[in-house]
Amino acid sequence: MKKDTGLIFHIFLILGDAIAILLSFLVAYLARTHLDQRPFYFEAEPLEFAFSMIWLLPIYIIIMAALGLYKKSIFLRRGRWPEFGRLLLASIIGVMAIITYDFFFHIDLFPVRVMAVYVILTCFICLCLFRGAVRAIRAHALKNRRTAQRAIIIGNSKNTEYLADYISAFPESGFNLVGVVSSAKYIPKDLRKKQYSSLKEALRRAKPDVIFQTDDRRTEYVYRQAESRHLAYYFVPSSAMLSSQMGDLELIGDTPAIFVRITPLIGSARIIKRLSDIIISLLALVVTAIPMLIIWLLEKIAAPHAPAIYASTRLSRYNQKVKIYKFRSMVPEYSSLTPEEAFTKMGKPELIKKYRENGDQIPNDPRITKLGKFLRATSLDELPQLINVLKGDISMVGPRALMPGELHHYGDRSLLLSVKSGLTGLAQVSGRRAISFEERRALDIYYIRNWSILLDLQILLRTVTAVILRRGAE
Repeated sequence: MKKDTGLIFHIFLILGDAIAILLSFLVAYLARTHLDQRPFYFEAEPLEFAFSMIWLLPIYIIIMAALGLYKKSIFLRRGRWPEFGRLLLASIIGVMAIITYDFFFHIDLFPVRVMAVYVILTCFICLCLFRGAVRAIRAHALKNRRTAQRAIIIGNSKNTEYLADYISAFPESGFNLVGVVSSAKYIPKDLRKKQYSSLKEALRRAKPDVIFQTDDRRTEYVYRQAESRHLAYYFVPSSAMLSSQMGDLELIGDTPAIFVRITPLIGSARIIKRLSDIIISLLALVVTAIPMLIIWLLEKIAAPHAPAIYASTRLSRYNQKVKIYKFRSMVPEYSSLTPEEAFTKMGKPELIKKYRENGDQIPNDPRITKLGKFLRATSLDELPQLINVLKGDISMVGPRALMPGELHHYGDRSLLLSVKSGLTGLAQVSGRRAISFEERRALDIYYIRNWSILLDLQILLRTVTAVILRRGAE
């Protein structure tokens, strides 16, 4: 979705949880040494003890994520009791995990055993307080509705009235109602000024970020409209459909809504993917610094007046144009042209059809230099894209970055542009250039709909193997 304020909230929430957990160890230490009169023995000072536990933070965060404490649905409910219960459970499981680790490795994390009880209590209290603070900051930011996601509701159903009332009265929901496409009888009287006669009009004038559909009329059409505009889509089911597995069931106030994911890459998943991109690209840049310098020198020797690295305009997430860096592999005069423009310029327009029908490749491509053939065959021409990954223009793994002129070749272009493009991807490791255009597109769509961090790691490992063995290389 274009506006994802939940992403910023998730970042602050994770940081707040990490601080709260560290603080809980410090408070537990002080409580045991200053409030409890029984004898004790600690070698570490308070701050030293607290910060020695910093390596345990990932364990706690993983436990909290597994308990659903970072799911958006838990923050859309009015009451906080479900969250409190899960926070207490996370505090207990976290301490149990530490005790288990301590039992097997004998590193004496809790030199005074009663400390475990203190940590459970202080961890629960600190998490509740810090989360309350983050919630309060979020609620304050959302009250003016500017940072909220703009929502429209479509459908003739009592759920239209319930949702409209809830979103209007509860800014903390994170939504700002900007339009309703429904009969007047299903719209609260004070909100009828936001009524639109059609979805097309509402999309054009209200410019929403989210669509809620409350009936089952033309669901495919409404969903496709959301998908093509990169909008979030919720389907509010009838009581007979509540067992459906269409997506994630969330409570918007007291109204159940099915959030239909275009891709799993939203919310905390985007944070995890971005962090992995930064770490992997930094390590890769360090490892490949010398090879990149050598290639740059060879490029300058072969063509002193031509740039060794060129920037090509490509499309990434949400149709955003980005400059993708590559080592030049083409004759300079053709580097910035589309295949159609280049073949026409060199007087060989008959190659255009052959190029497209052959999966965007032809043997002995006349645009490519001798050094360029080697760089492409070994994929070394792609190395400068590590800078794009570090900048956040693209990801390490994702669909192939499209040139603006290629969009008309893709029937599912909205879906392909719903995530960042990748330096490598499922299509590349499944044959690179050896597979057809349709197969590559199908693999890219599969990746978008089925993303996981494990799938990313598998693709990265297969990329290394494919490059070494030169599978599917030109």
